[in-house]
Amino acid sequence: MTAHLKIDFVSDVSCPWCAVGLGSLEAALKRVAPEVTAELHFQPFELNPQMPAEGQDTFEHLNQKYGSSREQQAQAREAIRQRGAAVGFEFSAEGRPRVYNTFDAHRLLHWAELEDAAKQVALKKLLLKAYFTDSQNPSDPEVLVRAATEAGLDATRAREILNSDEFAQETRERERMYTDAGIHSVPAIIINDQHLISGGQPVEVFERALRQIAGAEPGRTATA
Repeated sequence: MTAHLKIDFVSDVSCPWCAVGLGSLEAALKRVAPEVTAELHFQPFELNPQMPAEGQDTFEHLNQKYGSSREQQAQAREAIRQRGAAVGFEFSAEGRPRVYNTFDAHRLLHWAELEDAAKQVALKKLLLKAYFTDSQNPSDPEVLVRAATEAGLDATRAREILNSDEFAQETRERERMYTDAGIHSVPAIIINDQHLISGGQPVEVFERALRQIAGAEPGRTATA
C-alpha cells in the first residue's frame, strides 16, 4: 500500500533553519519511499517584512533582534553549518553578509507553484543555495531570474513578474492565512492540512512523523 501526503512547507528563503529542515524532510521522504509519497508545496513567510531594499548587515541585524555577540553568532553559525552538512546542504563558512527583503522571491515562488510543483521545489532550493551557499542577494532581480531559469521556468515571464506587482496580493493573502492560523516561526511543516511539525527537526523525527501520519490518515490516498 502506498500513502500519498500533501505537505505545505511554510518558510522564508532567508531562514537558515528552513534550509536545514528542508534537507531533513527530503532525506526522510527518501527513507519512507515508496510506501509513503508526498506532494510538496512552499508557502510564504517573511522573517523581516519591513526590511528595506538595501538590506542590513547580518551582525547588526541579529544583534538588534536577539542581543547576540559576534562570538555567539559565530557559534550558532557553526552549529547550523554542521546540521546543514549532515543533510547535504552547504552553508558558507563566512555566513551571510547581509539580511535582505524576500517578498519578490515569494512572489516568484507563488508563480512557480502555479506553473509546476516540481519547478517550485527546484526554485526554492536554488534560492536557498544562492543566499546561504553563494552569499547572493535574494532580492536582486538578476539573482531571481537566474534561479528561475535554472529551475526550468521562463526567464522573460519571471522578469515581467518582478517588474510588476503581479502575485503580490495573492502572496500577502497566503502569508496572512498562515499567521492567522498561529504560525509565527518557521519552518512550519503542515501535513494534510492538519498535522504540524515545527522547526528544523532531525531526519529521524520527520521519518517517524511521516510514517505515523501516513498510517493514521483515515482518508489517505492508497494504492496497491
